[in-house]
Amino acid sequence: MFTHRLNPAILLIIMLGIGLQITFARSFLTNVAIVIIGLSYLLYCKISIKLISIMILSAFPVALGSWWSFIAFGTSDVWHVGWIYASRVYAYLFLGSILTLTVPIKDILLSLEKHLKLSSTFVYGILAAFNLVSRIKTQYKIIRYSATMRGTEYHLWNPGLYLRIIIVALNWSGDLAEAMTSQGFTEGGARSSIYHDNLPFWQWLLSFVLILIYFFFSFIVRPW
Repeated sequence: MFTHRLNPAILLIIMLGIGLQITFARSFLTNVAIVIIGLSYLLYCKISIKLISIMILSAFPVALGSWWSFIAFGTSDVWHVGWIYASRVYAYLFLGSILTLTVPIKDILLSLEKHLKLSSTFVYGILAAFNLVSRIKTQYKIIRYSATMRGTEYHLWNPGLYLRIIIVALNWSGDLAEAMTSQGFTEGGARSSIYHDNLPFWQWLLSFVLILIYFFFSFIVRPW
């Protein structure tokens, strides 16, 4: 798996290592570099141009608001700071998308469990929650239909709707816990796994090098 792509665990390390530095870096050009590299990786992974375009357009109001707030209310070097914060929005966006748009959530969690020793209980609990999303959508429709038959209409802002969904989800959580126990799941116990992915040493080295390169350019070279 992931023969021609970076492993999810490595992508997470890169995302966190560079993402933390972006918070403190004050360089517009390094943010642009992150965007270009992230976009290139998404295209390499054959992510839909339409999806990328929607992602870019969705973030535009946030980037524009950040840019304008510094232009209108800043006190010094407003243009530079404005472009830094506007580009930072897209740097974070593309940095996160190289993981979330290229790897299914199941593979992300199982890879983190295997290579970064994430708790098995946490991993399988999150997977169970994601697998229940479609059932929650169906239950949402059922609750609204049954309420309509009683002469009541639930809207998205009605707390009664969410209360009923929460009650149903709690019932499902109990059933899920019993099902996992009946299948031999024991918290902290040894588990067999059929999930395997390749994580060569060069990818660990690559993540370390990329984080150092970003640090060098952002805090030592410090381009505009």
